[in-house]
Amino acid sequence: MSISPSTPGSSAYLDALSQAIEKKLQRALANSSQIRNLLQELFADIALEVDDRARDLIFSKQDTVSSAQDGSDGQLCFFDMLADYYVWVPESGKPILDLIIQLWSQSFASHIFALLFHKWLFEVQLDNSEVLLRYSSALVQGATNVFWIDSQTNTRRFQSLFHYLLEEVALEKTRLNRIPVQVQRDMYLLLSRFILFYNSDDKLQSFLKQCPVFPNAFLVGGSADIFVIELADQLQKLKVEPVLLHYLSNIKVLQGMELRMATSTRLKTCLYSFTSPGGPMYPTRVVRHAAWDALDFLFPVGQFPRHLISLFFRLLYPWYWPSSCWNFVISCIQSVCNYLLGLFLTIWEKIARPKRS
Repeated sequence: MSISPSTPGSSAYLDALSQAIEKKLQRALANSSQIRNLLQELFADIALEVDDRARDLIFSKQDTVSSAQDGSDGQLCFFDMLADYYVWVPESGKPILDLIIQLWSQSFASHIFALLFHKWLFEVQLDNSEVLLRYSSALVQGATNVFWIDSQTNTRRFQSLFHYLLEEVALEKTRLNRIPVQVQRDMYLLLSRFILFYNSDDKLQSFLKQCPVFPNAFLVGGSADIFVIELADQLQKLKVEPVLLHYLSNIKVLQGMELRMATSTRLKTCLYSFTSPGGPMYPTRVVRHAAWDALDFLFPVGQFPRHLISLFFRLLYPWYWPSSCWNFVISCIQSVCNYLLGLFLTIWEKIARPKRS
């Protein structure tokens, strides 16, 4: 969704927001002991969802309705509006950008830069290659940080930023070629790690075709191999159960993908590590079952030997026997109940059918 300051009221409101951001950055620059806290507060402020009062001030009635319909899950955050505003009115964002540069090495500076200037970076003309490299690298670093915040809290607050980087940058050569090749590679790796998290697997084939050239491609493989390697590394870093389950349920889109043997083995090993209780992953029972489902779906060959080997190793740990036996009994009871219920419904339908006729 693109938002334009179509009315004087909306322009005045966005300008006031910019001035408030500028003042907070100046305070952070003047108070070295409070830099982290002030930048963290500013980051939280611009990541907030726009409330109804602010919507009424910025949009007309028609715009308000369309923004609610076109937004990502109906969610519109302050950084979404400001990112568009700094494209249309770049002079309003220049003082803020200058202050962020002075705070470049501080925590949350890259977060704020990525949220506010991710569109500006691809719309302005920067002739200085060093400045362009610095800005684009900060964008990837900041985007990485905010996407991790989403994954650790199982939210999609920064989904609009991800969709812009994927659909408007990675899949658009004209914008992608504005940044250095090395940053293009970093962005490709970043998007590979989160494309399933933000439910963009329908863009996967197009995304793989836009893969930049990597210097170690001869050793690593093609675009699919690079994507799967990053995805496997991402899975091993995840600790939030709902997010991990989301990945494991969506990873089935990899079926039929042509991978090198080393890449295929790496993915198989990653999934297999989630199928056993205990270290190093300590997966819950529901995660173990989801990992088994994904593993059997993607690698049906050798399914029986894998389960047999897993059962053998489970027998080596007697302290897992009681819970395993209990879950087995519960599963059997549920299966029998479901079978009897289905049988009863079938018989009832056969008895009721003649009466209806």
